[in-house]
Amino acid sequence: MKVTAYIGLGANLDDPAAQVEFALGELARLPHTLLAARSSLYVSAPVGYDQQPDFINAVAKLETGLSPRALLAALLDIEHRHGRERTFRNAPRTLDLDLLLYGDAHFHEPGLELPHPRMHQRAFVLEPLMEIAPDLHIPGHGSAKTQFVHCADQPIHLYQPPIQLAGGVK
Repeated sequence: MKVTAYIGLGANLDDPAAQVEFALGELARLPHTLLAARSSLYVSAPVGYDQQPDFINAVAKLETGLSPRALLAALLDIEHRHGRERTFRNAPRTLDLDLLLYGDAHFHEPGLELPHPRMHQRAFVLEPLMEIAPDLHIPGHGSAKTQFVHCADQPIHLYQPPIQLAGGVK
């Protein structure tokens, strides 16, 4: 049986847009999993530790036959292959993959909390999530649209790739 899961993607080191795009491709190749939708790329300011570059963020919708633990293990493996190092909380990173929702599942276990405990407080999750699932309800919190209103102070905008000109980048 397939379950709908949502994955938050973010990066701010080593060509973050490319890191996120490549990770989206890796999500599409997970066993027993279909990449059903993906958001545009967004730029957001860092949260928690602000002495670092802005982030590129996206959200993916998966239809998966993997269990929540197996999916989380696959996400951690992808992060590891991208050179993710966990030096301190909210540190700069080459790739961050968060399991946001797994159907209507509620988990509160070491290493796995579903729904993701802070997703309803993060514009960088809610804006791309609303792009691909505008009527999504976050269990225990209400609609993503309603939660996004509470994040109005968190700047986020669509990513615009640099324009390649002959002889350089503009």
